[in-house]
Amino acid sequence: MTTIYDFTVTDQAGNDFPLKNYQGNVVLIANTATKCGFTKQYDALEELYRELADQSFEILDFPCNQFMEQAPGTSEEINQFCALNYGTTFPRFEKIDVNSSQAIPLYQWLRETKPIDEGKDAQAFTEKMQAFNPDAEANAIHWNFTKFLVDRQGNVVHRYSPTVKPSEIKNDILSLLG
Repeated sequence: MTTIYDFTVTDQAGNDFPLKNYQGNVVLIANTATKCGFTKQYDALEELYRELADQSFEILDFPCNQFMEQAPGTSEEINQFCALNYGTTFPRFEKIDVNSSQAIPLYQWLRETKPIDEGKDAQAFTEKMQAFNPDAEANAIHWNFTKFLVDRQGNVVHRYSPTVKPSEIKNDILSLLG
């Protein structure tokens, strides 16, 4: 059975980074953007991270420029923006694609494992995005700040719509932390 620990991603310096480094942690994976209507979620993500990181909780940030080019800039520019405007300290990786044949293997697997967004207003948001992009794959990521929650064994247990605020999933995280 495949888990997130079977994947290697690229860090911002262009180096391979095996996700098995997070084995035993509860992990929240998000595709993000610096010029998105949901960008303010960085504040809430950082708040969760600071509160729960000492309980083996990690947030993995994957900037994505696939949605109306809302993640422009280099890795360094994105890092500076996030540090200056939101004080983020959680790990950020290389800018990626999350949809189409260009999607990194991790995101291909995440979409296959949890093909439907969950949470408040998820269905309405999904329908709106499908109308906006009718050719999108059935399990497509619909926008930035889609979030995947992974248990300590590396299994994806939830996929949250971008409309779901990080504070709204805190109880799910706490239940996995035990």
